[in-house]
Amino acid sequence: MDEQALLGLNPNADSDFRQRALAYFEQLKISPDAWQVCAEALAQRTYSDDHIKFFCFQVLEHQVKYKYSELTTVQQQLIRETLISWLQAQMLNPQPEKTFIRNKAAQVFALLFVTEYLTRWPKFFFDILSVVDLNPRGVDLYLRILMAIDSELVDRDVVHTSEEARRNTLIKDTMREQCIPNLVESWYQILQNYQYTNSEVTCQCLEVVGAYVSWIDLSLIANDRFINMLLGHMSIEVLREEACDCLFEIVNKGMDPVDKMKLVESLCQVLQSAGFFSIDQEEDVDFLARFSKLVNGMGQSLIVSWTKLIKNGDIKNAQEALQAIETKVALMLQLLIHEDDDISSNIIGFCYDYLHILKQLPVLSDQQKANVEAIMLAVMKKLTYDEEYNFENEGEDEAMFVEYRKQLKLLLDRLAQVSPELLLASVRRVFSSTLQNWQTTRFMEVEVAIRLLYMLAEALPVSHGAHFSGDVSKASALQDMMRTLVTSGVSSYQHTSVTLEFFETVVRYEKFFTVEPQHIPCVLMAFLDHRGLRHSSPKVRSRTAYLFSRFVKSLNKQMNPFIEDILNRIQDLLELSPPENGYQSLLSSDDQLFIYETAGVLIVNSEYPAERKQALMRNLLTPLMEKFKILLEKLMLVQDEERQASLADCLNHAVGFASRTSKAFSNKQTVKQCGCSEVYLDCLQTFLPALSCPLQKDILRSGVRTFLHRMIICLEEEVLPFIPSASEHMLKDCEAKDLQEFIPLINQITAKFKIQVSPFLQQMFMPLLHAIFEVLLRPAEENDQSAALEKQMLRRSYFAFLQTVTGSGMSEVIANQGAENVERVLVTVIQGAVEYPDPIAQKTCFIILSKLVELWGGKDGPVGFADFVYKHIVPACFLAPLKQTFDLADAQTVLALSECAVTLKTIHLKRGPECVQYLQQEYLPSLQVAPEIIQEFCQALQQPDAKVFKNYLKVFFQRAKP
Repeated sequence: MDEQALLGLNPNADSDFRQRALAYFEQLKISPDAWQVCAEALAQRTYSDDHIKFFCFQVLEHQVKYKYSELTTVQQQLIRETLISWLQAQMLNPQPEKTFIRNKAAQVFALLFVTEYLTRWPKFFFDILSVVDLNPRGVDLYLRILMAIDSELVDRDVVHTSEEARRNTLIKDTMREQCIPNLVESWYQILQNYQYTNSEVTCQCLEVVGAYVSWIDLSLIANDRFINMLLGHMSIEVLREEACDCLFEIVNKGMDPVDKMKLVESLCQVLQSAGFFSIDQEEDVDFLARFSKLVNGMGQSLIVSWTKLIKNGDIKNAQEALQAIETKVALMLQLLIHEDDDISSNIIGFCYDYLHILKQLPVLSDQQKANVEAIMLAVMKKLTYDEEYNFENEGEDEAMFVEYRKQLKLLLDRLAQVSPELLLASVRRVFSSTLQNWQTTRFMEVEVAIRLLYMLAEALPVSHGAHFSGDVSKASALQDMMRTLVTSGVSSYQHTSVTLEFFETVVRYEKFFTVEPQHIPCVLMAFLDHRGLRHSSPKVRSRTAYLFSRFVKSLNKQMNPFIEDILNRIQDLLELSPPENGYQSLLSSDDQLFIYETAGVLIVNSEYPAERKQALMRNLLTPLMEKFKILLEKLMLVQDEERQASLADCLNHAVGFASRTSKAFSNKQTVKQCGCSEVYLDCLQTFLPALSCPLQKDILRSGVRTFLHRMIICLEEEVLPFIPSASEHMLKDCEAKDLQEFIPLINQITAKFKIQVSPFLQQMFMPLLHAIFEVLLRPAEENDQSAALEKQMLRRSYFAFLQTVTGSGMSEVIANQGAENVERVLVTVIQGAVEYPDPIAQKTCFIILSKLVELWGGKDGPVGFADFVYKHIVPACFLAPLKQTFDLADAQTVLALSECAVTLKTIHLKRGPECVQYLQQEYLPSLQVAPEIIQEFCQALQQPDAKVFKNYLKVFFQRAKP
């Protein structure tokens, strides 16, 4: 072996050596006999370096996994013997191998097992057991091999081909017949032998039992001798967590409902009499988390039994199962309320399913009602934040608590289905008592009280948030709580979690304010002062900006009396903060977007006359325009690139803010009614010069482009005079991405104004195409994935543009480009349909072709087009689907084929019998299609129902492809 290259295997080696080692590994993988060198090195223990041993196993692994069938019988025998002699050597080694080497060896054994067991090595396990016997080193390796085999055969995370899945099923069946009882016996011996002397091996063995129990005969494990031993392990500290998991797997195994019930009950009796149900006596939370998972498994298994028995009409046994479930509820509650969230989280499944049973019962007993109430109180208590929660810097623990809260929310929703009245009454009780004394209550209790009110909105669903009409008792309870929330002064509580919960709840129940509008002013003040948009925490300010815009939008009818006051109070929040003055504004530019939108909504939805609306809109937008002009002049003079970028950002924000105010308008009508067209035209004139700025083009163009998209909706044809010069600037020295983003703008204009923009389109058609072709023809590195993807996206955009032009009835735009250009365009569409393996683009190309055939394919079409149809379009409809890359199992490709069928149908429609004759006598015979299939094809094509032909075409190409 190349000793120099092997040096690079050491993790501390420098990168040159590491590169060399990697290259050497690749070289050995392809070499036909390198594996023999590695096998020999392992069998004869040539190397003591762990990384080299691992490396040798990797080379063997590659050989067994990918090239095993290429070996001769003798070579295959050599690999088996190498592994067995390596295993024998492990018994005598003074020191065991490192864990990572043992695991890799186990993987190689497992790969060889799945390859050889059914054919050449049926005695695999007997051979291994005869080597390892009860030697602890050997047992360790035997158990690791068993785990590796289990993951090869049953691991759900490994994706297997159908061939491998069939093989795995066969292996499991054969193992069940031939060796599973012996394996189970070996596990029993290992457990009995090592339970008091070697906890590591015992735990490994318990893990193996737990893994195999899911697919072997359960009676081999679920019997007195095994269960009693496992229960004994439950009392040994170092074994009990693994024993717990093993019992969980046994309980989880699918079986007859009555047998399952007996198994669970007998387990429970033993566990209970051994004192395991006394949760409060146990201090080891890791064990309790496993135990909670076990109880959850037992509870859910009983519930599955109950469901099956009810379904089978076995009422007597179902009654017994329900009784068994009820006796576990007290234990479930103890675990649910446990202060450790992992323990609590592990029992939620049982809890959720138990409530589902109660929901199905016609009437609840007093005990069941008490259980529901106890679960409810537990959920309320467990929703509470603890002292350690870090609100300013949320890490992994915080994220886990947020996930745990989501699980509790599901329980709360389920509680609401079982007993909505009880839930409402409980929340109301907690809410009222907490808010009465909020000044002296800890933040987490105040937060959870408001949170519960917030959660009721989803737990007690209504349509369109109509919580305050309909059911009188529910509506008045919610109304009382909302009134308390907004009048109690709790919005001043000095903790971000309470403040945020207050605003979230106010917005969720915005319909309350249509019933009691007198509370709007005090809530608006909370939004606008230090409690909301001016809060000391940026997180609160940011969320409030969004919630404020939602609040104003949903209550726009009630906002009229407050508009001027709000606009005055938010004036300073609308400041465009330029990069140079170091002034840190309260809101980020993303948050400011919401404030601009809110301002726009207030003005547009007000009851003011048009002149007043226009004046207010001018006041809102003029500062942006003035700032924009100054900053653009500055940008032109700045040399420093970082400074340029921050100025361009600021300019982009200005355009973005102006765009956002227009969201208040739904169409041109509303802009005109408010008298605001002029203001936006002024904005357009202010922003467009940025397109000719040579610096920071990407960011400036993108902002102005977005603004133009909005103005096409808001100003309609008033925008048209600005489009030609804007387009000219945007087409100057542009990249793939610029074009990709520019084309949708042209598509929007084309689709909206159609014939109105025909002269403009005719004029800019070829310049746009030249820009596109220029980018597409640029050479790129062969393996530059991102450049290839950019070109693919640009090609799609180009075809989408042609589709819009032809689909908007504007084919004359193409026709008037001169014969040479027209042909060039048509050829690119044919290429797109046939040559590029991109079904999305291919589909678009066939749509364009069928549209052009429909428009130009008749007797009075352009000169030479009929020839083009037969020379290029008909062949494209066959060549594209015949390509290897045209995958008929892929949904997008099937859509492309469907459009291909439409194209052929359209050609037949426009050219009639001539088309059939061409296919019959010239084209299909040239493809060597059999005469009877040609006949069949032409009959299908002439069917009046297009669907029949689409289905036929798919079958036609499936048969045609090898």
